[in-house]
Amino acid sequence: MGLYSENDTEQKKTVAVGKPRWYVVQVSAGCEKKVKTDIEQRIHGFDLADRVLEVRIPQSPSVKVRKDGSRYQSEEKVLPGYVLVNMVLDDHAWQMVKNTPNVINFVGAEQRRAVGRGRGHVKPLPLSLSEVNRIFKQMDDAEPVVKIDMEIGDQILVLSGPFKDFAGEVIEVSGDKNKLKALLSIFGRDTPVELEFNQVEKQG
Repeated sequence: MGLYSENDTEQKKTVAVGKPRWYVVQVSAGCEKKVKTDIEQRIHGFDLADRVLEVRIPQSPSVKVRKDGSRYQSEEKVLPGYVLVNMVLDDHAWQMVKNTPNVINFVGAEQRRAVGRGRGHVKPLPLSLSEVNRIFKQMDDAEPVVKIDMEIGDQILVLSGPFKDFAGEVIEVSGDKNKLKALLSIFGRDTPVELEFNQVEKQG
């Protein structure tokens, strides 16, 4: 016996039983980690460990550069606002995931209402094997992305080297090379100069 009555055919369209598949769940912005943790806790509370097998946040490695030039490892979301759930989609598992705080809905096909103009229910659609492989391959093979708190147009001050105490404007950022190019006023002329991230300080 499911969670719904036999007459609730519209709701029954949204569930299916079978082998575990990967589903995409849309969540509130910035709540990916919280949703992952909450679902994992609810799996045990609802005794659904045999049906909800894994929750993953699609991420790739990144390296962030602080203003002093030091680096630290981080993770960059591949699909911001979404988590992946490997599950057997039956009534109980579907309801548990959908009712988790900060979950908006499963990604799938909207089932239109037979009458009225209200929005219908979303029928969760599993990812194909090729989609799953593509996403996980993107996560596993991704080269670390270098992120720095510096962008074109920023005003900088040179802290060391032959151009120490010169001020200028960033015209190019090469995160992978740990360098940037800035226009410095040298002898009254704007001259492009290549500098290391740790040689400059962002102004303003």
